[in-house]
Amino acid sequence: MTEPRPFDRLGPPSWPAPWGILVLLLLAGLALIRNGSGEFDSGPPQPAPAAPPAAAGAAPAALPASPAVRVRVPGAGVDAPGTRGTSVLVGRVDGAEGPAVFHGLGAVAKGGSVEVARADGRAAVFTVYGVDVVPKKDFPARRVYGDTGRPELRLITGGGTYRPAGGYDANVVVFARLGAVT
Repeated sequence: MTEPRPFDRLGPPSWPAPWGILVLLLLAGLALIRNGSGEFDSGPPQPAPAAPPAAAGAAPAALPASPAVRVRVPGAGVDAPGTRGTSVLVGRVDGAEGPAVFHGLGAVAKGGSVEVARADGRAAVFTVYGVDVVPKKDFPARRVYGDTGRPELRLITGGGTYRPAGGYDANVVVFARLGAVT
């Protein structure tokens, strides 16, 4: 009589069935789709609420009109071409490719600077006096766009909570006033 082979004595191997592995891979894929990879989970930096503006001292006189050609915000890692106009600059926080030009705007600190290079060769240097997250639903247009009687700049990007159906529910707004002309 033939002696049984070792495989026959021990039974079939205890490897999982191929369908079990497929189910595990499918569940892992669904979890990644639902929850994301985690690469951008933290989102852009969110600022602390802005303090009310302090009484301002003497400031440089307003500059004559000149197209903006570059804007630098060292606190946010921004160094990009500007657009025509000097009161409001709007930039994307992110897009399908990842972080965009104003992604770091929420990290700008009070006292930071924003430099707007002008076509006339001068630069308007603005000093940040506040950074805030304002709801899109109840956007404070007068506070953001209103005339303060002196040269000021607003930088605006998406902020708050991101919802796939409607985008960001708020905006990050940097409030800055002209501090120097170079």
